[in-house]
Amino acid sequence: MENKTFENKKANFFILGLFILLGLSALGYLLGRSAIKYREYERTVTVKGLSERDYEADILIWPIQFSEASNNLESLYISIESGSAKIRKFLEESGIPSDEITYSSPSIMDKSAQQWGSSERPEFRYTAVQTVTVYSKNIKTTRMVMGSLSELGKKGIAFIGSNYENEPEYIFSRLNEVKPEMIEEATKNAREVAEKFAADSKSKLGKIKNAIQGQFSIESRDKNNPHIKKIRVVSTVVYYLSD
Repeated sequence: MENKTFENKKANFFILGLFILLGLSALGYLLGRSAIKYREYERTVTVKGLSERDYEADILIWPIQFSEASNNLESLYISIESGSAKIRKFLEESGIPSDEITYSSPSIMDKSAQQWGSSERPEFRYTAVQTVTVYSKNIKTTRMVMGSLSELGKKGIAFIGSNYENEPEYIFSRLNEVKPEMIEEATKNAREVAEKFAADSKSKLGKIKNAIQGQFSIESRDKNNPHIKKIRVVSTVVYYLSD
């Protein structure tokens, strides 16, 4: 009787051990398959898509600087007012509205106060720089006027040569209008690159894992055409790959 009970227990332990072994084997197989699937799922390709377009600027800020000199401060201010009035009249007659023309306060320099011990006496004690600024959305008309500004030189206006402070500034203010199309174009371009890579590597292109939209840049197309702006954006997209 005791032998029979022992044999039954032994058989039960054997069956239990067999089930545990089968269970562990199945679990190991499933975990192995899951790991393989996970590694396959994590195969990715990172690509960049470019969108680049040229647009004309829609705002022009044009500072016009001229200088006057005199030994009398009162007559200097009169000369500044006269020169500013001549410039305004010329601009308005050339098609630039009066509300697009503004004046800044003149910059006055007293040379006698800046000789620092020099015995040389300047010809004119006072010099002044005045800036007349045009803020216009009519780029074409304003550029034409810029080309004929030398006519005022014949009327005694002494313009200051080109420098950083009086260079015309061209602005493109419609970036938010063109952003959606350009982002779409950059993303499409990135997908085309990714599809080519997948085909070359005999893989299939999956869903997007993540994407980063680059910053938009606005630059002059070239130094001879500052009124034409080159807008550029690069998007970075990561795609999943599968066999």
